[in-house]
Amino acid sequence: QVQLVESGGGLVQAGGSLRLSCAASGRTFSNYAMGWFRQAPGREREFVADISWRGGSTYYADSVKGRFTISRDNAKNTVYLQMNSLKPEDTAVYYCAADRHRVRVTTTPDYWGQGTQVTVSS
Repeated sequence: QVQLVESGGGLVQAGGSLRLSCAASGRTFSNYAMGWFRQAPGREREFVADISWRGGSTYYADSVKGRFTISRDNAKNTVYLQMNSLKPEDTAVYYCAADRHRVRVTTTPDYWGQGTQVTVSS
């Protein structure tokens, strides 16, 4: 069993930065691919970024490529999402996810966090 708790969300002006964290419980964190998804009001949840179990591979949605960076620290059981050059369209609830697939987070990950709100004002 893995429990995920996100933090770091908040209100920021366009062009600003935020860093989200997702702390995982359990001893098997390093066995999971980890990812970030987001859901804006009235829209479906969408993929943002993911990172393989050892951190060797990362993938990004085109909409965030070059602005967001995903990383992980397996010693701290934590995955991060550094978000720079934020835009109003990045406003959403951001969710952390864990997947036993190890390389990629699939569309049906094994575990979800509760989400953290990110609001970007124009």
